[in-house]
Amino acid sequence: MKWIRVASIVLVVVALVFGVTRASAQSRTFPISTPCNAVALSKPYSGPLKVDSVDSFGCVGRFAYLWATVGKGIHEIGVTEVLKYDPTTMAWRNASRLTYCDHHLLPGYVEFWGCNSN
Repeated sequence: MKWIRVASIVLVVVALVFGVTRASAQSRTFPISTPCNAVALSKPYSGPLKVDSVDSFGCVGRFAYLWATVGKGIHEIGVTEVLKYDPTTMAWRNASRLTYCDHHLLPGYVEFWGCNSN
């Protein structure tokens, strides 16, 4: 009787360990080599629309939003951008707000902050 109980407990522990490692492996859908920070999210915007300062940003999985100021002086303007991580180039890229916001393809957090502004 004791052996059956011990064997049952061992079996349950093994199943739990297997389930936990499997769930954590599945939650990592892709490795992000580029960090979610103001510098990384600003890189896609260069040239005349270079990001001068970042007011707010956030990331969820492959998507991010960026509230930034572009331009200087009288040409300064605040913008809201949505970005998507491109695993082939390991970099953040601009994502069309028309495509992603209007069709609810973004995580709720990114959609709220990235789509409900200017």
